[in-house]
Amino acid sequence: MKQEREAFSRRLADAMREVGLEARPVVLAREFNLNYGGNPITFQSASRWLRGKSIPGQDKLQALARRLEIEPQVLRFGSAKATAVAEPVVRRFSGLRPQDREAIDAFLLLPAERRKLVRELIAALAT
Repeated sequence: MKQEREAFSRRLADAMREVGLEARPVVLAREFNLNYGGNPITFQSASRWLRGKSIPGQDKLQALARRLEIEPQVLRFGSAKATAVAEPVVRRFSGLRPQDREAIDAFLLLPAERRKLVRELIAALAT
């Protein structure tokens, strides 16, 4: 079980780096809590996940996977194609015009608080 937790923590840290996040507990807790509708996690929980001391439950694992743009089962159990973490994002945005792709890239570089603001603005404009 210890090896399983350690392997999960490596996959979690790698997935965070793939989406441009530092693999630090404070960053993980902030990003998770901004994108999770349930009870927020503590710094200590995020730290345990990143240090290989525990693995989140299924609901939190799914929320993590969504935020990190990775399949939940790959995050939890790994895959032979470990380099494919960002592949679904590339396919999803492959038909966009260059200026739209640039806008999405700029959005992804924003701090979490500003990304949340942009999402709220888009939601308000879409109604």
